[in-house]
Amino acid sequence: GVKLSPKVRDLIAEMLADETRRHVNADVAETLELIRTQVDSYREARSKGEHWRQEQQLLRLRQEVDDLNGRFADAIDSLWQRLNSDFGFVSQLNDKIRENDRAQKQIVRLLDGLALIDFDELIALVGSDGSLRKLLISQLQNRLSHHYTSLREVQRRLIELMARFRKQQARSRLMTGMAAFLREHPGFVPGNYAQRSEVPALFNRAAPLNPAAAPALDHALDTRVLAELLHELPAPRHAAQNVAVANPVQPAEESLAAARQQALKLDVERFYLAVLDQPPAEPVSALAYLQQSGLEWADEIWLFQVIAEYQGLPRSEQQAFRLQQEESKASAFNDLRLIHDVALAVAV
Repeated sequence: GVKLSPKVRDLIAEMLADETRRHVNADVAETLELIRTQVDSYREARSKGEHWRQEQQLLRLRQEVDDLNGRFADAIDSLWQRLNSDFGFVSQLNDKIRENDRAQKQIVRLLDGLALIDFDELIALVGSDGSLRKLLISQLQNRLSHHYTSLREVQRRLIELMARFRKQQARSRLMTGMAAFLREHPGFVPGNYAQRSEVPALFNRAAPLNPAAAPALDHALDTRVLAELLHELPAPRHAAQNVAVANPVQPAEESLAAARQQALKLDVERFYLAVLDQPPAEPVSALAYLQQSGLEWADEIWLFQVIAEYQGLPRSEQQAFRLQQEESKASAFNDLRLIHDVALAVAV
């Protein structure tokens, strides 16, 4: 007989498995009915004190719930495999579109199957039993939420692929139709659409050109012509504005803060210039200068700006000054240094 290569056998096995997964029975009514029967048997065994039978029924319930989740998970996994391969089982574009439609119908069937699971009914069925509530309420609801999220993402990807396939189909039909037209009319020569007053919308895709021009001021021969054109330009007409009606200018909060910062910087620069005017090696107290100048800056802000200005100078300019800080410890148990004043002098 004919022997198939391992790759062909693996491909056929994968196709058969995918075909089985895509036809997953999404109708879970039979499984739910079986779960109801097993819950009744579990509660009956518990009421009679038959612990061994109770454990057996609980184990069967877990198997049914796992089987239910597994069927949904396998179906969703099959959809993801087809999505990641762009429906690699089919080659024609039309077949890909039909396969996409089949996948969307499968999502609808899966959603219908998930909708059959009524948690209000399950809550009333399990009652106050902790094991059943954990199995049929919390764990099952968590898994169903994951299934809903996966199906929503699969549906979004399917819509994107369908839009891509439709776009490819439109281009393919256009090229096929053009090729068929050229075969029927071998002597067809495209006209010069640029010379037509009305260009068909199919070809009128180019953006309009906006020609730009600028006067050549370096050409001395055109100076007189440019001057005449400039004089012929109409004078701009400015509408009169009633200044009295205009609202007063209210600077923004950021502008006020920037203005205050600039004013503080200028005052500190004047302080540095005043230090340069002093005799060498004679330090000038920053707070003393602040009080003598009558400036209204807070002491902390003033000292901070003086130190920041010194640190912002280049290294060569920093060597021209000596900055001395009058500081002390915050407390006997705190090594934090508090700056009380700053003295600046010209380095000798």
